Amino acid sequence: MIRRILAGFFLFFMVAALVHCARRGTPTGGPKDEQGPVLIKAEPENMTINFKANRIRLYFDEYIKLEKLQEQLIVSPPLKYLPEISPQGGTNKYVEIKIKDTLKENTTYTLNFGQSIVDNNEGNPSPFLTYVFSTGSYIDSLEIQGVIKDAFNQKADEFVSVMLYEIDTAYTDSTIYKRPPNYITNTLDSTVIFTIKNIKEGRYALFGLKDEAKNNIFDQNTDKIGFITDTINIPTDSIFLLNMFKEIPNYAMSVPSYAAKNKISFGYYGDISGVQIAPLSVIPDTVRTTLLKERDKDTINYWFTPFEADSILFTVTNERLKLIDTFNVKARKVEFDSLRLQSNVSGSIGFNTAYQIMANTPLTRLDSSKINIITFDSIAIDFKVTLDSLENKVDFDFKTEPNQSYNVTLLPGAVTDFFGIENDSTNYNLSTKSLADYGNLSLTIDGNVTYPIIVQLTNEKGEIQREIYATEEQLFEFNAINPASYLLRVIFDTNANQKWDTGNLLQKIQPERVVYYPGPIEMRANWEKIETFTLTE
Repeated sequence: MIRRILAGFFLFFMVAALVHCARRGTPTGGPKDEQGPVLIKAEPENMTINFKANRIRLYFDEYIKLEKLQEQLIVSPPLKYLPEISPQGGTNKYVEIKIKDTLKENTTYTLNFGQSIVDNNEGNPSPFLTYVFSTGSYIDSLEIQGVIKDAFNQKADEFVSVMLYEIDTAYTDSTIYKRPPNYITNTLDSTVIFTIKNIKEGRYALFGLKDEAKNNIFDQNTDKIGFITDTINIPTDSIFLLNMFKEIPNYAMSVPSYAAKNKISFGYYGDISGVQIAPLSVIPDTVRTTLLKERDKDTINYWFTPFEADSILFTVTNERLKLIDTFNVKARKVEFDSLRLQSNVSGSIGFNTAYQIMANTPLTRLDSSKINIITFDSIAIDFKVTLDSLENKVDFDFKTEPNQSYNVTLLPGAVTDFFGIENDSTNYNLSTKSLADYGNLSLTIDGNVTYPIIVQLTNEKGEIQREIYATEEQLFEFNAINPASYLLRVIFDTNANQKWDTGNLLQKIQPERVVYYPGPIEMRANWEKIETFTLTE
């Protein structure tokens, strides 16, 4: 009997064990690997002096690959020929660097890989790995630190090059346009702090460069620049601020071309005040011409009544700079550019929005008697209308009421362009919301304020929604604004020209100061919001 009981217990435990073993489950696999590759050996060793090798190998504790190496790798001082680095597109347990340039004597070199070396499985980076060597008998050990910011935008650009030029007998103010620096580093991702290490003692010029061509020299037409005005003496314990800005380019004309059968476009850079465009070719007396700057573009359009010609020879004269350019513009098959009108508002119009109708061809005549504005109830309202020949648009001035609809009608002949073409009958429908659909913001600015200032309310992209110019202390009221998240900035208009002015490197002019409110301002419908912005700088 006892044997049967014991046998029963034994059978029960055996079955239970088998059932337990047969259960299916998901293995946990252990904790996720978040550790980047670890450098375990270098050939030659890191911090080698009297360096004479032309190949470097960096060995890691796991398989690695390279990501965004061209963006991340910084060699300081820069080499004329970039080193050949592997693995490219594959994996390995080491990185090999083949030096293809002749190294300078008695110079400390730094290879900063940023976060380009990552493990093969998880993509964890080996952060800011650097390899340093010297062709001389010692390693330079001084360093410089600082911060970059954008002079106008709230957020600084990523991947800004920070460059040190030694001030020696060969250095001039234009050196940055011609050759790479003696030392260089880079800001990565959203980092705005920089450190340049392994510098030798001396006198230097410090620059920040958003180097679009990645050639380590300044291109005024494409790159942002920041600079420290004073000479920097190293060693130093100062922390430097580089204020990045885009210069107004030097004046230059691009090669013009036929943009339409009745239009030749002249693109340009810089300041075009004093520029005159005139044909050298003989133009028939029956041909009429006019010049008009294109709205929101760095382009001057030469409009003309069409005539047959294989090409037209032009002179472009800049009287201010005493420069003359000659261009031969060859004809090509393009369509005639006909009058088209476009309203600056579609649908709902804000209570503080100026209403405009813009044209693509030059407007020459306005007949206000052929323009009507009526409400939803077919009641005609009073308005004023003017022709802005510089901006090539028609400006309207009329009072809007809440919860109202408006119909703007342009009868044929309301506007006439340079070619004698009149508009067709055109209607634009507008409407207003209730005042309760908007919010009102009252702003007080105090602290360290120097007038005049420009106070701008922008969207999160930095596009201006409202602005107020002030020459003295006042309450800044932004009424009837759409519910949204806004940024607020204050521009110190030093030269009182009612706009923000950028800087200039060769003239050693820093951009006008811009200060942002610390955080976004949330506005909701039917809100009355009061804010105080205390400036401390």
